[in-house]
Amino acid sequence: MTGTDLATTLPSILPQLWACALRITGDQHDAEDLVQNACVKALERSHQLQPGTSPLGWMFSIIKSTWIDELRARRVRNRSDMAWNDDLLVDTVANLSVSSPEEHAMDRQIFSAVYRLPEAQREVLLLVGVEGLSYSEAAEALDVPIGTIMSRLSRARQSVGALFGDQSKNV
Repeated sequence: MTGTDLATTLPSILPQLWACALRITGDQHDAEDLVQNACVKALERSHQLQPGTSPLGWMFSIIKSTWIDELRARRVRNRSDMAWNDDLLVDTVANLSVSSPEEHAMDRQIFSAVYRLPEAQREVLLLVGVEGLSYSEAAEALDVPIGTIMSRLSRARQSVGALFGDQSKNV
């Protein structure tokens, strides 16, 4: 893929990049800045995109590394008070579909459960379960072996599932 190809591809994947950035940052403005910075980096380094590499997975890895760099810079500047804003994410999802109060409460519980996971498990769950990346694409984006992706995803699913238990026993 060339720089021109990447420039042509970016507009079609921006919604996925923004959603991923929003989940990572927990803040709309940070997510917008993160996507913008990641796109600039990607276009500057488009020659590094290897043939056969998923542009979406490559962009996710750039978003992740750009966010890590930003958090490090904030710590240096003593501005690392990054509280997750569940309301923003739930409101964003709620705007995408009309839901009943019960569905809204369940969404809030699911988001809470996902964001209590260790970061490594949460990243894999979001990339594979939400963004729809294949195991190999997620492994490439996170720069870990595919077995690590499978293991982290399994543990994440078990942890979230354990929080909800077998609801049929309570009926």
